[in-house]
Amino acid sequence: MDMLSLQNPLFATYVIAACLMILKAVGMSWLTVLRMIQEKGGYRAPEDLRQTKLNPNPDPAQLAPNERVERIRRIHMNDLENIPFFLVAGFLFVLAAPPLLLAQILLYGYVVARLAHFAAYLTARTHDLRANLWTIGSVILIVMTVWALVAAILALAG
Repeated sequence: MDMLSLQNPLFATYVIAACLMILKAVGMSWLTVLRMIQEKGGYRAPEDLRQTKLNPNPDPAQLAPNERVERIRRIHMNDLENIPFFLVAGFLFVLAAPPLLLAQILLYGYVVARLAHFAAYLTARTHDLRANLWTIGSVILIVMTVWALVAAILALAG
């Protein structure tokens, strides 16, 4: 069986987790736009104040920061700072052929930690809670990366 085939349960596990994280990150862009429409503000560029069908009554106040829009932007930025590392670390981890159960725990654990982090951030929970959820994801990334690194070193040495 080809290692990078969906017939390989290890790779299929990675693909599911990676797709969920990509959809989550892309979804944040859509959520930002939805929030700007709901708030009729939180825009960033001066050209956003041109009169259009979507903005029939432009107002310079629409360029002022809007906390509801900015919260979504911060969540999105956090995703953009973290999810690319997961995509790479997870792929390298799968190439190192870990046990399937370990891979499922780590890959899906990361997804759950990021979704819980999103929920905590969206609902303005404490920094401590968000930090704990972020830490879980970060430790998972470290474990996967070190596993892949050790496997690569052993492969070269062996």
